[in-house]
Amino acid sequence: MTTRSTSAGRPTSVALSEAPTRQARNSAAHWIATGRARGHEVVRRRGFVAVDGDERAGLRVLIQEPDLDPDEVAELSGLVRRAAGPATVEDPFGSTDLSHLGMRSWQMPVMLRPPGPVGEPALDVVRVRRPEDLQAAERIVIESFELTGFEPYRPGELFPPTLIEQPGVDVFVALHDGMVAGACVSVVDDGVGSHYWVGTSSAFRSRGVGRAVMLGALAHLADLPVTLTASKLGRPLYESLGYTVAAPSTWWASTPATR
Repeated sequence: MTTRSTSAGRPTSVALSEAPTRQARNSAAHWIATGRARGHEVVRRRGFVAVDGDERAGLRVLIQEPDLDPDEVAELSGLVRRAAGPATVEDPFGSTDLSHLGMRSWQMPVMLRPPGPVGEPALDVVRVRRPEDLQAAERIVIESFELTGFEPYRPGELFPPTLIEQPGVDVFVALHDGMVAGACVSVVDDGVGSHYWVGTSSAFRSRGVGRAVMLGALAHLADLPVTLTASKLGRPLYESLGYTVAAPSTWWASTPATR
């Protein structure tokens, strides 16, 4: 499977075997944008990117290459040990062993969708521009992903107002009877899109909200290849939207993950 897109007027091919690398790069772009919006330190190395936050946000590490050298592993390990809050490491290549840090690990598939038509969502989906919609999306994500580290709720802590001003970053919400019922974040980087924080309010579960918000966000990426990392529950939805499993991604966390 190879998909083609256009970046800055140049054709870009993405083979299924390249999906882990493209997901690694996009995830780094997502977290760099988030770190900047939150005012957190961003550490960039050849083999990884880290966003070092406070005791509530914690540390996020995005492995960028399958062959970290001993110095990079040592630096990454030091960041995890010194983290002010929970540490989560995302390794789309599944090749870096962090068992010496005593972290729990699990796997989720990296998936790739080729450019192509996108169906109409059954609900209204809008790109967030208003502060109240961004806060509604923030609350839904905190609830959906059980981000207890962000409780009690502080508006703008997970999704700062400047997040939607970052290049390539958009937040979408799905409306059910005029109420914000679902949310997701999309990021475009180097001609490839990806999705993060796809969540539904508990009050609107099993009503097609997740599908609607994904379709609404995908409509803006129809001409691009799109990657994502799927949870076990989310995978059937993504497969029905045209995504194909590319490879397993390994995740490590010092506490329950804050994906």
